[in-house]
Amino acid sequence: MRQLEIIERVCLTGHILAKVFGLVGILLVIPNANTIMNFVDIGESAIRISMSEGGVVDIILGTIAVSIYAYRILGIKTWLGFMLPAVFISVGSELLGTSTGFPFGDYTYLNGLGYKIAGLVPFTIPLSWFYVGLSAYLIVRAGIGVTSKSSIWRQVSAIALGAMLFTCWDFALEPAMSQSSLPFWYWQEPGAFFGTPYRNYLGWFGTSGLFMTIAALFWRNTSIEMNRQKLNLPMAIYIANFAFAAGLSLGEGFAIPVLIGFVFGVIPVTLLWWKAVKTNSSSAMIQEQTDMVITPVEVTVK
Repeated sequence: MRQLEIIERVCLTGHILAKVFGLVGILLVIPNANTIMNFVDIGESAIRISMSEGGVVDIILGTIAVSIYAYRILGIKTWLGFMLPAVFISVGSELLGTSTGFPFGDYTYLNGLGYKIAGLVPFTIPLSWFYVGLSAYLIVRAGIGVTSKSSIWRQVSAIALGAMLFTCWDFALEPAMSQSSLPFWYWQEPGAFFGTPYRNYLGWFGTSGLFMTIAALFWRNTSIEMNRQKLNLPMAIYIANFAFAAGLSLGEGFAIPVLIGFVFGVIPVTLLWWKAVKTNSSSAMIQEQTDMVITPVEVTVK
């Protein structure tokens, strides 16, 4: 298990570094590509490799890190109970979207995110839905205290809030990824919200809410307990992916979508993480105090 933890940390570190590398590349290197290629012989090769493989490596590392984490902390059945619905439902939704325009709008993926399933959807896209979706959902469950005995209302609230946090990532991600100097997809009919159709966000909320609902059904008899250490990786994944998206959008001048994502995504996820920390810390303290209680011993005096 120790070896898995090491691999997990290496992949998480690589995932975050790849985000930083990609952000610097898109904002600084690509706009000055001619200068860099003239300055060093390796410049052209570096730019070509980063453009064709950078996004793929980034997402694969994130997927591996979160998969190992979920296997260690949740167990194989609970991990697959989220991953399989997330991957299959998101790829189905994306294939439907790129073919018919429902539920996101009319859009097309460009090159840069790897092999395309059916020539339409990069295989990395459903992987990113999985690892960011699981991270958001776990933090929500821990923050509002969802257990196997929780009411339907609490379960539904966790799904709705998890889907909202996931969708808020896209507020920061969408404008830059479709309108930057190195776009990864484009809208055939640009929408009213900074080039993005409003229905796109409804599609994100509905798709993520659907696979979180199915995961919740798989998890209904499973006890999932989280403490601060166990929530560190989901928190790092969510913040790193939001920061990358925000950096790209701010670099392109899209401040309002980033602000919306920050207010309704980053702030709530931070508060939920902190609430989960306090709740679990208090529980641990109570348990520790209980364990320290000395059982009275009856003494007979002759």
